[in-house]
Amino acid sequence: MKNMRQTFLVLLGAVSLATMAGLAQTASTNATKPGDKLASLFPDTVLAKGKGFEVKRSQLDDEVIKIKAQYAASGRTLPPDQADMMEKNILNGLIQMELLHLRATDADKAKGKEQFEKALQAVKDEQKLTDAELDEKLAPQLRLQHISKEQWQKQQMDQTTLEATIERELKVSISDEDVKKFYDDNPSKFEQPEMVRAAHVLLATQDLKTKTDLPEAQKAAKRKLAEDVLKRARAGEDFAKLAKEYSDDDGSKEKGGEYTFPRGQMMPEFEVAAFALETNQISDIVTTQYGYHIIKLYEKIPAKKVELTKVAARVKEALAQQAVQKQFPQYMAGLKKEANVEILDEKLKLPETSNLGALPTAGQPSTKPANKP
Repeated sequence: MKNMRQTFLVLLGAVSLATMAGLAQTASTNATKPGDKLASLFPDTVLAKGKGFEVKRSQLDDEVIKIKAQYAASGRTLPPDQADMMEKNILNGLIQMELLHLRATDADKAKGKEQFEKALQAVKDEQKLTDAELDEKLAPQLRLQHISKEQWQKQQMDQTTLEATIERELKVSISDEDVKKFYDDNPSKFEQPEMVRAAHVLLATQDLKTKTDLPEAQKAAKRKLAEDVLKRARAGEDFAKLAKEYSDDDGSKEKGGEYTFPRGQMMPEFEVAAFALETNQISDIVTTQYGYHIIKLYEKIPAKKVELTKVAARVKEALAQQAVQKQFPQYMAGLKKEANVEILDEKLKLPETSNLGALPTAGQPSTKPANKP
């Protein structure tokens, strides 16, 4: 079930900027940019063309820069031997986006806008985010790509519009019977593991931003504070208020320190202590690499199979996506042939054996939670 939840956390992802949505924005705007004073000195070479569109060097360069910036932001560098293939794949994606933009109808655009708004709300509901919290999560990526929230929204709506166009053109239809069969044939995909709903107060013994340990004197002070908070919690003080006042875990303190999680998601020491508690019991002080934790268990949630009614819409979307993936290569090959697409730079042509019609999808990082403090 966890993998399905990741799949269906919407194509845009909660904290990512879709690379292919960026391509969609580039494809729909860059081709019509007015020239500047340097245009005559540094002509913007046409790399590919077809009926009704051109893809220029500046468009490709923009996308390469974005991807390299994303690599740099995550502390990685793009391997030199992958750079050439990356450019070829990006150009192919730009061509696909141009062809799909030409096929999009007003109805596709309206549906794309509606789907984006639903997707955004689903992410907020799934992760229990306010508008302000979502903006905060998006901010680093917006800064990285030097775009505004409004530009990001336009990119995402371009992406969902193209998805609506593909679905209409390929006439994908998934029945309730198809959904029921998939559900019955894949029981393991819908198993929800045993979970606990618990809250904690963290007194950190390291700088949580730099991951450097605090001086011993400060650690001792944190231990003393943890002992004091534990006494107050066991004396009956409101645990959520204690978390808001004292916890160093910014990810949970405003929610009273609360998390709901299965095994394998938290630090081992934290997990063992939380799952060993009885309902409303408060743990002793638990020490992890992050510091001292005081944990209160609110609820044990037994393992179960998720009901079909709760996942039917997600299953239908997944099956539709599979059907599109299967049909898309032949469909795109037909569009390219109809538009007489030419790649004018020989170095940017993909090998004949490449999957030239691979469905363009939004690149997004894993949403699997890290081991939390």
